Amino acid sequence: MNWRDKTICILGGSGSFGAAFSKSLLKTPPKKLIIFSRNWQRQEELCKELGNPTFARFIIGDICNLDDLMSVLKGVDLLIHAAAIKNLPTCQYNTFAATNVNVLGTMNVVRAAIERKVSKTIFISTDKAVNAINTYGKCKSLSEDLTLYGNILGADDNIKFSICRYGNVWGSSGSIYPTWKKLIEDGAKELPITDERMTRFHFLMDDAVRFVKDSLENMQGGELFIPRLPSIKITDLAAAFNMPYKIVGLRQGEKISEEMEPGYDSGTNSWVLSVDEIKETIGAI
Repeated sequence: MNWRDKTICILGGSGSFGAAFSKSLLKTPPKKLIIFSRNWQRQEELCKELGNPTFARFIIGDICNLDDLMSVLKGVDLLIHAAAIKNLPTCQYNTFAATNVNVLGTMNVVRAAIERKVSKTIFISTDKAVNAINTYGKCKSLSEDLTLYGNILGADDNIKFSICRYGNVWGSSGSIYPTWKKLIEDGAKELPITDERMTRFHFLMDDAVRFVKDSLENMQGGELFIPRLPSIKITDLAAAFNMPYKIVGLRQGEKISEEMEPGYDSGTNSWVLSVDEIKETIGAI
């Protein structure tokens, strides 16, 4: 795909994924990149990190506001929907807010993308959407359905919607690596583990960016793109940090193992990284 003649918009663009995706475009800049989010402070920081590029536009807005979306999507060719309340406990204890942003916000995105005739839209989903048992996962599951429904509503104008679903991204905001790293820096003597049996899929941010780029280039509309990912045992991660741990118990709605699709879970159907491999990953972040 020739990115240079495209106008790209990232919803939730000041978050971890949006920042990484934006940085990946510095060598081959698009015609225009629109970074849309509610976090004005993070937008200022990201603008500095990117070197204040002339092709980037930083727009404050909210996917819960249809007018905001209608305004920002005018003239957009490619849309990445990464805006969401992603923290599991936050969604669990703020169900109204989670539903409003993650579900109704996605409904607004689909409507606005069709009205503004955005050629391709990719929705960023999560393994927690599979056989969901918590508010976050249920919101993401319904949002996947809403996204794919956009292909029916936009069929007459050849407007395409697809999904990228993947697991935990190392180093992203709120993920276990920066959380534990901060605890250690603050003097923690042991790391909190919810359950010794816990496993999680392993995905690096650079790989997530490449995966979404490839999906945008190859999508025909209606696809659910899922990478084959390795997993890690949470106890092996603690060992890679050379730290003891304490069991604190599962959070409400938390699974022992995640599923990327039915029958493919991080506990039994994925290859497991060794402690040494995890150490290599930590050293590379």
